[in-house]
Amino acid sequence: MALFGKPQYSTVTVKKKDIPKDLWTKCPKTGEIIYNRVLRENHMVVPSSGYHFPLNARDRIDSMLDEGSFEEMDMGVSSLDPLEFNATSSYPEKLKQNQAKTQETDTVISGHGKMGGFPVSIAVMDFRFMAASLGSAAGEKITRAIERGIEKNCPVIIVSASGGARMQEGILSLMQLAKTSAALARLSQAGLPYFSILTNPTMAGVMASYASLGDVIIAEPEALIGFAGPRVIKETTQQDLPAGFQTSEFLLEHGLLDLIVPRLEMRDRMINLIKALYGPKAAKAG
Repeated sequence: MALFGKPQYSTVTVKKKDIPKDLWTKCPKTGEIIYNRVLRENHMVVPSSGYHFPLNARDRIDSMLDEGSFEEMDMGVSSLDPLEFNATSSYPEKLKQNQAKTQETDTVISGHGKMGGFPVSIAVMDFRFMAASLGSAAGEKITRAIERGIEKNCPVIIVSASGGARMQEGILSLMQLAKTSAALARLSQAGLPYFSILTNPTMAGVMASYASLGDVIIAEPEALIGFAGPRVIKETTQQDLPAGFQTSEFLLEHGLLDLIVPRLEMRDRMINLIKALYGPKAAKAG
């Protein structure tokens, strides 16, 4: 018989405290942890570093236009599948997935509103929807936004963020490059200003068409802007690329951009530009 019995230990179960998901985000520039609520209140710009996270189209419109002035147009415009593209997956199914994820019908939200009291026609691309690829629906909405500017005798603003043309629509996607550019030519003939705002990233066919045709071309800081990506260019040319190649700062230095404007200053700067380029015309018309 053992003199000492084996001690009995009770098992204590410690419940892990539930921590809400998506509570904070890490700044890629500094590694700082910032609460998502603070980030959203600051239009997705990190206060300390100035790093610009992507901003969805509706929040961007709210940040730029006069409160309550935006009237959305062309909500029912969405892409079809005329090429019956099924190379890797069903295109209609992919559209449905992105519509469910974003609660938008396609890449572009367009309409008209006011900025600093001035009427504007605006189209904004949302990168969440198939990387804001340019398809027939997006091209149609942008073209209609330009035509509304002519009809209403007001400036046009297009905010671009795109990976380029939508491969699932083939030549129909590429046709949008000419279609939107032709509409901008008519806007110019009407003597109305077009403001092109480039965000991260603005690439390929979008940059080769309407994004680079603005009377004033503005970019957010450190945005990637170009036609082909830096890696593709380097592999094709077998040349080392300059530091900062295809960033907003590099393109401003080399004359492709007119301004780099931080997101939190964009509305005020745009109002000043509209006053300068459209104000006298509006006063004369009034």
